[in-house]
Amino acid sequence: MNKTNEQRAMQASITTIIGDVFLVAFKLVAGIVGHSAAMLADAIHSLSDMVTTIVVMVGVKMANRAEDKDHPYGHERFESVATIILSLVLLATGAGIGWAGVQQVMNWDSYATPTIPGIIGLVAAVTTIVVKEGMYWYKRRVAKQIDSSALMADAWHHRTDSLSSVGSFAGILLARSGFPIFDPLAAILISLFIIKAAFDVFRDAMGKMTDKSADEETEHAMREIILAHEPVLEIDLLKTRIFGDKIYMDLEIQLDGNITLREAHETGEAVHDALEAEFAKLKHCMVHINPTN
Repeated sequence: MNKTNEQRAMQASITTIIGDVFLVAFKLVAGIVGHSAAMLADAIHSLSDMVTTIVVMVGVKMANRAEDKDHPYGHERFESVATIILSLVLLATGAGIGWAGVQQVMNWDSYATPTIPGIIGLVAAVTTIVVKEGMYWYKRRVAKQIDSSALMADAWHHRTDSLSSVGSFAGILLARSGFPIFDPLAAILISLFIIKAAFDVFRDAMGKMTDKSADEETEHAMREIILAHEPVLEIDLLKTRIFGDKIYMDLEIQLDGNITLREAHETGEAVHDALEAEFAKLKHCMVHINPTN
């Protein structure tokens, strides 16, 4: 990710943070004034959006630092670290909201006259659905353009907020229709959305932290490019590993054992350059030459 991409990531994050500030304030007022547990849970979810976006900004900033003596392969994995932190924040948020909703449902008999949520909660839910869905598509587009997993995870966080607001809307609407228990039930449903998103984000980040290989489609395309070079007789070894959002590759190719060392070197360089030109995520490619018997 070059400097321009880093700036685009920061701009996208700052834009959504500004939107989240207004949403959190609006939903807190709607939850308190409208007496809605579901909307208060939704407000906390939006607040967690702000926190995780800041974590993503820090992670992206650190991931773009140049190689140094202590990190000769770069700092790309800091973005995965930020994504893991994001997933833990999501998990804690979801668990807290869910537990509060469960307690309210379990103690429902102690409420003599359950409070009916106000219509302001419905307005806040609809507003959140529209704004958060817009944030999701905006940040998703930027994440795909600059190939940032942390930014994509944050985009999905916005999508979960949008989906949770659908649950808030349904819960508040049912509560206002004479079924007040659906308001805390909606809060529990929201927590399940958040927890699922947390596990999805965590699984993706851990895959990038544990040297997971590139997908089969990518490796197949790599093989086609390698074998397109006529001097290459066979691929003896092709291994890839994901390092943050980059790919590292170890390659062994078989060449005619009777060609000169210079010719073998030139073929290896040609294969190396062709792979790096085709795959922008390929940061390092080690090519080893094996002669035929």
